[in-house]
Amino acid sequence: MDTREKINGKTRVCGLMGYPVAHTLSPIIHNTLAEKMNLNMVYVPFPVAPEQVNHAIAGAYALDLLGLNVTVPHKSAVIAGLKEMDELAAKIGAVNTLVRVPGGYKGYNTDMTGLYRALLSEQIQIREKQIILLGAGGAARAVAFMCAYYGARKVYLLNRTLDKAQRVAEEVNSALSVDCIVPMRMEDYKNLPEEKYLAIQGTSVGLYPNVEDAVIRDMAFYERIHTGYDLIYKPAKTMFMKYVEQAGGIACNGLKMLLYQGIDAFELWNQCKVPEEIAMEIYQRLEKETRIHE
Repeated sequence: MDTREKINGKTRVCGLMGYPVAHTLSPIIHNTLAEKMNLNMVYVPFPVAPEQVNHAIAGAYALDLLGLNVTVPHKSAVIAGLKEMDELAAKIGAVNTLVRVPGGYKGYNTDMTGLYRALLSEQIQIREKQIILLGAGGAARAVAFMCAYYGARKVYLLNRTLDKAQRVAEEVNSALSVDCIVPMRMEDYKNLPEEKYLAIQGTSVGLYPNVEDAVIRDMAFYERIHTGYDLIYKPAKTMFMKYVEQAGGIACNGLKMLLYQGIDAFELWNQCKVPEEIAMEIYQRLEKETRIHE
């Protein structure tokens, strides 16, 4: 059936607010989910300039939007305009999903839960594991919270500037009442305890079009890694991933994180559970879409 025939007076609208948003793959995820789950919902991107964030949230509520995803640069700015906050999102200080509640929207962070589901789908465990996390920016900060929240034994947070790594470590350890995030300079990886690690690449280094870049190039570092997970999904195989594989490890990109953070949001909006076979069907479509545009 033509998509236009499916939209009627009962169609609920969700969308993505960010700046820019033209590149997003999220409509593929949500509109396919709506179709497969037989739900009368449509998902569209909304470019929102930074100075218009609060107006956009109020307007979305006035227009009866069911929910919104939030991407850069608005993940912290939206908080001021929310009616409620999920406890974990409040601790992280970043929101990527808004769910309609009486009087406004409630903020959640499905980046964190989505990454956890993505790791589990690759049979990667967090609890009681020692982890290397590269970077201390917004994405890596959410990863640090995820690792601590799900019971990592130690997370060695490596960043080019030590003070930024220290701030993130203090925030996470304090918010979750743990002592597992250990800040380090990027070059101090040589001082890590001798063992094999899960390493999560949380910087933008290696992102298209700078596909030949890697935050660390020393193969001795990659020989310490049994599994490398790069949050980047374009290119599908980053230099970080290539180095991990050359050293004999397993490497994954961030496409499943994109998928599952979207599924988590969809489930919150629609109070449903997406079957794994539908999730994998959409994942294959995302893989195809990213290959086409590389």
